[in-house]
Amino acid sequence: MTGDLPIRQVAYFVPDIAAAARAHAAQFGSGPYFVMRHVPVSRSIHRGTDQRFDHSSAYGQWGDVMIEFVQQNGREPSAMHDLYPAGSGRYGLHHIAVFVDSLDDAIADFESRGFALAQLSETSNGTRFAFADASQSLGHMIELYEPSEALTGFYAMVRDAARGWDGGDPIRELGE
Repeated sequence: MTGDLPIRQVAYFVPDIAAAARAHAAQFGSGPYFVMRHVPVSRSIHRGTDQRFDHSSAYGQWGDVMIEFVQQNGREPSAMHDLYPAGSGRYGLHHIAVFVDSLDDAIADFESRGFALAQLSETSNGTRFAFADASQSLGHMIELYEPSEALTGFYAMVRDAARGWDGGDPIRELGE
């Protein structure tokens, strides 16, 4: 099951998503970046315990893959803080993301291969996503989610915005 899952996204945990997106756009030509502050998460379970997961993200395109910059807007336990503890001043590659046919089946499959479920969350619009902990073997998490129409539409919007982009206006706020 896991061998045929193309990487859809590479995500970095950063202290400031807008600054990271601007720097990446300037250095690598990625973007433009769509910023969502305080992503509306209705429920999040980290390592079996309900936790608040207040985070903000910037999404842009870099060639064939989406780049996400994530900042956590709090010190609560999370898959982000599993790799980069709150207050440590450490940041870097956090996860790669893949689409799966069934989130529950994929979680069970990854767990059977030794990748424990670090976090299971759901956005207010019903998109569920999970972080499988691959840090011992790969040094990062693997994000799993089902490719709903809303999610694939968002990926397409980000990809389409990058086509012919002239490098201007690299940061675009969503939800304002």
